[in-house]
Amino acid sequence: MFKKIQQEIDALYPEMVEIRRYLHQHPELSFQEYQTAAYIADFYEQLGLPYQTKVGGNGVVATLKGGKPGKTVALRADFDALPIQDVKDVPYKSQVPNVMHACGHDGHTATLLVLAKVLAAHQEEVAGTIIFLHQHAEEYAPGGAKPMIEAGALKDVDVVFGNHLWATTPLGTVQTSKEAFMAGADRFAVTIQGQGGHGGYPHETKDALVIGSQLVTQLQTIVSRKMDPLDTAVVTVGKFTAGNAFNIIADTANLIGTVRYFKQDTQEGIMKEIEQIVKGVCLANGVTYTFNYEKGYPPLINHAEEAALVLRAAEDVDGVAHVENVAPVMGGEDFSYYVLEKPGAFFFTGAQKEGNHYPHHHPHFDFDERAMPIAAKTLFGAYLAYQKKHSV
Repeated sequence: MFKKIQQEIDALYPEMVEIRRYLHQHPELSFQEYQTAAYIADFYEQLGLPYQTKVGGNGVVATLKGGKPGKTVALRADFDALPIQDVKDVPYKSQVPNVMHACGHDGHTATLLVLAKVLAAHQEEVAGTIIFLHQHAEEYAPGGAKPMIEAGALKDVDVVFGNHLWATTPLGTVQTSKEAFMAGADRFAVTIQGQGGHGGYPHETKDALVIGSQLVTQLQTIVSRKMDPLDTAVVTVGKFTAGNAFNIIADTANLIGTVRYFKQDTQEGIMKEIEQIVKGVCLANGVTYTFNYEKGYPPLINHAEEAALVLRAAEDVDGVAHVENVAPVMGGEDFSYYVLEKPGAFFFTGAQKEGNHYPHHHPHFDFDERAMPIAAKTLFGAYLAYQKKHSV
């Protein structure tokens, strides 16, 4: 059956590209994906598969109940876009100003929809039940995974698999990890309230810009001097705003940053260190501050047995040249909530496009669309391997 399904996925590659490009031209931001959700629901309506809409928000869940006994396997794809202007010169360029699929979620959706179409044509041959999880709002915490789970998306599910088209990895590569795969991703914000004034009279002010600069520098010592060198962590200040004229000393400064980690005690330690440094720097300079720390997505820790199934399945996928068990990456993913709830694994499908090596979340981002059928085949292979392993 595996060989036949792979061939049928390849035969529908043009439709997969058509879906992806339509979605790329009509992106919607996190928590605003109303038309995208309607498009997905209509696809399942045409297939004649039962589905639910508004699951945990804008989520769509479709169900394929096979004609043979077996386990219930969930396959997940996300479908939100990012607040980025698409600057690519391609026919399928985003038609929505300042909104773009800059992470491949359009491809994830096309991949899962076409896989569902292929499998729906073989419903009587399918073992168990396949749940197609189309998730909204992956890009922006608190994300869509958690509310979908709370709404019952994983009810009666035995295992869950997910894929990310990875545009910085060569086409034909499938990667995953049998343990930690993606980092926990938190966010913090600091506002420093100083005392502004004339640029020529600094002694009469409390310069929030200078104090903020001290804070940025001090925060860099957390990982280098406060954390165990054997632990992995990142503290990044991604945005720093202060001042509005060349000759005015700023009275306020705003800093926003992210923390990445794999261990909970590392997360807790960094939280305490950031607040202590903010308090100390502001106290030393005689200014007040506000500090807010938001815990985001937890680390994505794959289940070893399910990750091994993905690796073994990928070896038999047409178009796959390299299968790798890799070190974790510092990006975050709310697929982590699924594998906290159920056994499962997440994997990367190499999608680097020739001549376009821009990273995810870049205005020039694009991927090699030939990666989509590889991802679909690997998802199906993981499903098949799980059913085989757990068959009575």
